[in-house]
Amino acid sequence: MTNNQAATETFFAPLNKLDRDPKNVRKTYSKEGIAEMAATIRADGYRLLHNLIVRKGDKRGRFFVTAGGRRLAALSLLAEAGEIAKDYLVECKERNEAEATEISLIENTSVEAMHPADEYEAFRVMADGGKTVEDIAARFGTSETKVRKRLALARVSPVLLDLYRNEEMSFEQLSAFTVSDDHAKQVEVWNSLPSWNRDRRSIRSALQSDAITASDKRIKFIGGIDVYEAAGGTVKRDLFDERNSGYALDVGLVEKLMADKLEAEAEKIRAEGWKWVECVSELPREAHYMSRLYPASVPITDEQQAELDRLEEEYAEIEEMIEAGVADDEAEPRAEAIQARMAALMEPSEAYDPDGLAMAGCYVLMDYYGNLSVERGLIRIEDEPDEADDEAEGADSIDEPVTRQDEEKQEPVFSLSAAMVQELTAQKTAIIRAELAHNPEVALAAVVHAMLTDLFNSYGSNDETCLEVKVKSERLETSIKDPAACKGIAAMDDLKENYGHTVPGNPRHLWDWCLEQPTATLLDLLAYAAARSVNALQLPHFERKVQRAHAERLARALKIDMTLWFEPTADNYFGRISKTGMVQAVTEAKGADFASGISGMKKADAAAFAERQVAGTGWLPALLRIEPVSESGEVGLSYPEGDDCPFDVDEQPDIENDDFSDAAE
Repeated sequence: MTNNQAATETFFAPLNKLDRDPKNVRKTYSKEGIAEMAATIRADGYRLLHNLIVRKGDKRGRFFVTAGGRRLAALSLLAEAGEIAKDYLVECKERNEAEATEISLIENTSVEAMHPADEYEAFRVMADGGKTVEDIAARFGTSETKVRKRLALARVSPVLLDLYRNEEMSFEQLSAFTVSDDHAKQVEVWNSLPSWNRDRRSIRSALQSDAITASDKRIKFIGGIDVYEAAGGTVKRDLFDERNSGYALDVGLVEKLMADKLEAEAEKIRAEGWKWVECVSELPREAHYMSRLYPASVPITDEQQAELDRLEEEYAEIEEMIEAGVADDEAEPRAEAIQARMAALMEPSEAYDPDGLAMAGCYVLMDYYGNLSVERGLIRIEDEPDEADDEAEGADSIDEPVTRQDEEKQEPVFSLSAAMVQELTAQKTAIIRAELAHNPEVALAAVVHAMLTDLFNSYGSNDETCLEVKVKSERLETSIKDPAACKGIAAMDDLKENYGHTVPGNPRHLWDWCLEQPTATLLDLLAYAAARSVNALQLPHFERKVQRAHAERLARALKIDMTLWFEPTADNYFGRISKTGMVQAVTEAKGADFASGISGMKKADAAAFAERQVAGTGWLPALLRIEPVSESGEVGLSYPEGDDCPFDVDEQPDIENDDFSDAAE
C-alpha cells in the first residue's frame, strides 16, 4: 500500500477532536444553513452522506477539517443540543497539509447547485410517496410554508417547468401559475398572452377569469371572504401573494349572497311606504333623468318641545346645585345625559312627504367602493304629476307667440318672423353677455355648470347650457399598458367618484345647485374640470409641440415632484426598452461602473437589474422630467440620447401653420 493510498482510507475521529481548518477558503456560514444541515443529518440517523476531509492538527490526536466545515458546525450544534455525544465518532478521510487549500477550494466551487425546478419535483416525489408537509419540512430543516410553496410549483405543468429550466420563463411568471392546477389551462394561458403582457398579474388574472379575488368589492359588499367560506364557498389561495386572502371560486354563490343582502335592505326600504323599490346591479341610465323627491325638514312636535323645556329646567337646577357644592355624585352624570338628550331633540330631522312617497321609489345597489347604497325619491316619467308635464312642455316651446286672441273670437294668431326672432334673441344674448361680464360670481357658476355637463356622462349632451364652453377630455387609459397602476389616473378616478356623490344626478337640478354653492366649492370643481381637459400626449400622427411646451410650463407652475407619481420598474419601463436604453438609464442614475454588465445579461435579468439600481435615486425617463426654463425663457422638450426624436427639438414651432385638426375633432 502506498502512502497516498493510506492517506485516503477512511477512519473515525471523535467530534471533540475536530477543529475548523484555518486554510478552509470558506470562512462564513449562515445560522439558517447550519440548522438545515443539522436537520438533514438528524433525519438520516445522524450519519453523513459525505466524509469529512481532514489533516493533522497542531496538537497530537487533533485534526483540522479541510472540507466539510458546515457539516462539522451542524454536528457541533447537535452535540450542544444533547442529541449526540461530544465525542461522537465521525468518519473522515485524511489528506496532507500541502493539499488543504486546493481541496477546500475545489469543494466550494466545483459543486453545481441543483436547478430549482428539479428541487420542486423532488419534493413532489416525496409527497407522492406518503411524506407529509411536516415530515418534509423536518427532514430538510425548513418551514412548512416553504415546502408548500415548492409543492405548489411542482404542480405547474411540466411544459412550463421545462420553459423555466431553459430560462424562457422567470420565477415570478412560474409562481403565477400556482393559482390553478389545470395544466391544459396553464399552457393555454401562456400561449395566448403576448410576450409583452406575460407579467405575474396578467397571468393570474387570465387563470382566475372565473374567480373573484378577496379584495374585490363584491367580496367586501357581502362582508368578506370569511362570510363566503361560511356559506360553503370554495377558496383558492395564492401561496406567493401574502397580501391576497385568496380567490372565491363559486361566482354564483357570491352573486347569491349579494342578492340576498340587497333584497334584505330592500324589504326595510319598502316598509317606508315607497311606490316601488328595486334592487339593481348598477344605477340605470334613466335614473339620471328622473325627477327627484327630497326630504323636507320636520319641525319639532309639541311633545318634543315640552320635553325640551322640562329638560332645560332640570339642567338649570342641577347646574345651580353643582355650583353651590350641594350636588351628589349622580348630578354630573345626569347633567351629561340631559345634554345628550337635548342635543338629540334639537338635531334637525328630515322626512319625505307622504304624497311624494306614493309616486316615488328607490334603487338599492352596491356602489363603486363596495358599500350598500340606496337612491331614494326617484320619480319615473309615467308617474310625474300632470302639472309638471305641462311645465315641461311650455319650457320646450321655441316659437312662442307674442299674443293670442280668445279662441271664441276665432281671430288669427300673431307670431314674429324668423328674422325678427333672430334679432331679438341676439339683442337678449348681448344684454346677458354684458351683465354676466360684470358678475363674476354668477359667471363662475355658469362656467362650472357648462363644464360639468360635458364631463359627467350622465348629463348626456351639452344642451343644458347656453354657454358655448366645451371641455374635451382625452381618454388616457388606451395609451397606458397598465392604467390601473397609474397613480394619476387613480387619483382622478377617486375625484370623479367623490364629485359623483356630490353633484346632482339630474341635469335639470344642476344649474340651481351651482348657483347655491360657495365660491370655494365652485373653484374646486373648476379645477377638476380644467384638470380633466389637460392633454400633453404626443401621438404618432400629431406631435402637439405647442401644447406639450405649454404642459411643461403648467407642470412647473404646479411645482410637481414627478418621483412621487412614477417610479420606473421592469414592468412599466425597463422591460419595454432596449438594453442600450437600460445602460443609459443606470449610467445616469448610478454611474457607468454600475451599468457595465447589462449588455451581457438576458433582457429580463437586465430589466430587473436596472430596476434595482435605479430604485431610490429619483431617476426618471426624460419624457417624464419637468424641463427647466432656458435663458431665453423657453421650456425644452428633451429625449434620451440615442432615441429617435420624432421632430427637431431645435425647430421653433410654426403656430400659424401647425395642424390642430386632431385637437379640434
